[in-house]
Amino acid sequence: MEIMKIYFLVLTLTTLFFLPTPTTARGIHTNNITAVFAFGDSILDPGNNNGLLTIFQANHPPYGRDFPGRIPSGRFSNGKLTTDFIVSDLGLKELLPAYLDPTLTDRDLLTGASFASAGTGLDDLTASEAHVLSMGTQLGYFERALRRMERAVGSEEAGRIVENALFVVGAGTNDMMYNFYGLPIRTTYTLSGYQDLLLRNLETVIRRLHTMGARRIGVMGLPPIGCLPVQVTIGSLMPSLHMFQRMCINHQNVDSQSYNAKLRALTSRLQRSLSGSRVAYVDIYNPMMNMITNPAAYGFEKTLDGCCGIGSLEMGPLCNALAPTCPNPSNYLFWDAAHPTQATYSTLANHFEKNVLPSLLA
Repeated sequence: MEIMKIYFLVLTLTTLFFLPTPTTARGIHTNNITAVFAFGDSILDPGNNNGLLTIFQANHPPYGRDFPGRIPSGRFSNGKLTTDFIVSDLGLKELLPAYLDPTLTDRDLLTGASFASAGTGLDDLTASEAHVLSMGTQLGYFERALRRMERAVGSEEAGRIVENALFVVGAGTNDMMYNFYGLPIRTTYTLSGYQDLLLRNLETVIRRLHTMGARRIGVMGLPPIGCLPVQVTIGSLMPSLHMFQRMCINHQNVDSQSYNAKLRALTSRLQRSLSGSRVAYVDIYNPMMNMITNPAAYGFEKTLDGCCGIGSLEMGPLCNALAPTCPNPSNYLFWDAAHPTQATYSTLANHFEKNVLPSLLA
């Protein structure tokens, strides 16, 4: 009997010793991240534009086709966004809500919200032309959110939550697409000069977040803008050797890379200068280019066309209930002419969790 007792004691201790560290469904080890707060444009906007007088809205079918409850929540996707996967994987909540959602409670804010607005940019002109929330307005809403959190749990606890929260900032694509390549308003700027303007404004945003308590900040770079379906379509109509061919616009991708190189340098400088903070560059350019050049590895069949409509120009009001959609969005990199599918957002979340999150937790 004594031998059996010893055997079971050893077996129990061994089992406990080798039990895996608690993780969420997608494998992030539990940590002290308290909340997620997002600022920027449509790739982070879960529906803040729903109540605004703007064409930059996704609160109608077929958006949300694969979202829980098949609800067009305002997300520019067939389903979830990257930040939805992140908060779920961190065990905070299932979805990251929009701050302007009228059902959002003070308690909801304690685990995070998104202040992002589709159509906005780092250039205030971009936001004013689109009639959406500027980055400054988003930061103003965050200040209000802080006061709501303080009323809910007190200033000390609210401060602790913010200090241990993850902040994600992502904007700049609309500035380049509309103000620089499309119908340029900033005609007096060179490419490099306009990039520098955007980055100065971005630095102001990050420093202001720091003064409000942010200590873990991930800053998203530009995607391969020249590979967005709408840009591919426009490029195919321009006189060139590749006219009427659907292919990435190389010089726009080179521009994105040069901007991202400057952004890397900025995040490194901010990392050194913002005391007690972690500021990390979030690369979405290379992961997306990987999906475009190696689609089979990700289960994609179409990488330069959107799932909505004929996939060339449809987005926002043009991607509507009358537009046909592809039978399986998971085979597509893009949902509409500028925004990824849920499958792509999931892959980008995995990349963030594996390659960026550890540096923000260090």
